[in-house]
Order: sequence, then structure tokens, then C-alpha cells
Amino acid sequence: MKASLRARRMDRNHKRLRQQAKLSLVSLMDIFTILVFFLMVNSGDVEVLQADKDITLPDSVSEHKPDIALTIKVSSDDIIVQGRRIDRVDAVLARSTNTIEALSEELEYQASRAPALTERERQVGRSIIIMGDQQMPYRLLKRIMTTCAGSDYRDIALAVNSAVVPDTAEPQLAGGF
Repeated sequence: MKASLRARRMDRNHKRLRQQAKLSLVSLMDIFTILVFFLMVNSGDVEVLQADKDITLPDSVSEHKPDIALTIKVSSDDIIVQGRRIDRVDAVLARSTNTIEALSEELEYQASRAPALTERERQVGRSIIIMGDQQMPYRLLKRIMTTCAGSDYRDIALAVNSAVVPDTAEPQLAGGF
């Protein structure tokens, strides 16, 4: 006897459904290729300093981002270079000298470990970032900067939080040294 149309359609569907499933990798490869290019393009824009819970950075509208360099962290209690405590803030402020001897020694040690100076570094000095609390006394900042300049770290950048400037009719100026 001849099978009905419904029976033939059911047989055809059963045969089709028994086959092994196929996965098309072409679309998947396209997605991953686009994702890789997207991540490569966008990965170079982010520069984040390691946050410190003891330091509240001041806000700034500056657009210029410093290069990655040696970092001095100044909390309310300690002066820290590359994670190593150098001196206490109250002891530094109690002294009458304009330079910080322990910081100078640490900067000389860090300079001895660094590669040879480039032409730009010979002209402007080595780069350094000072990450200080917004309540840091000015005379402490001045002593740190004087010590850095005396140790040939003259390209000084101050770490700040980036503040968003609202659109206003008046232009906003960012100050610097």
C-alpha cells in the first residue's frame, strides 16, 4: 500500500532529525576576530595608578596624561616609593632641611636600577609621579619636589582624579607648573 503524504513527511523529518548536528564556525570566527581588534584598539587608552585608601587625590580638569613612571605615594603618615616606606611625614616636617635624605637615597638607588638615560631624559630629567593627599602641606610637597629635582627626577607629574567639566559658555583653563 502507498504511504500517505503525512506519513512520508514524518519519515523525512525523522531521518533529518536523526542526523548529527552541524556547527558553523565561520560566524563564530568572525565575531572573535572583531572582538580581538576591538580590544586591541581600546586597550591602550587606560592608565590607572594603583589606588591607595589613605590618599584622597585632588580633582583636576587636565587633559594630559603622564607616562608610567616611578611613583611616590604621600599619605598622612608615610612617604612610600614603589611600595617601600621611606620616611614618616611628621619627621620630615620636623626637620629644617629642604631635602629629604632618605628619599634622595632611594631615588639614587632607583636610578641605578633603571636603564641608561635617553636623550629626552638628559634634557628634562627622569619622570616621576607624586601621588599625594589633597590635604598634604605645601612645604612637604616643596621638599619632595626639591629632593626629586636634586636626584635628576625633574619631569614631575602630580596624580589627580580626572574631573568632568560641564559645558559652559566660559572656557575652563587647566593650570600646571
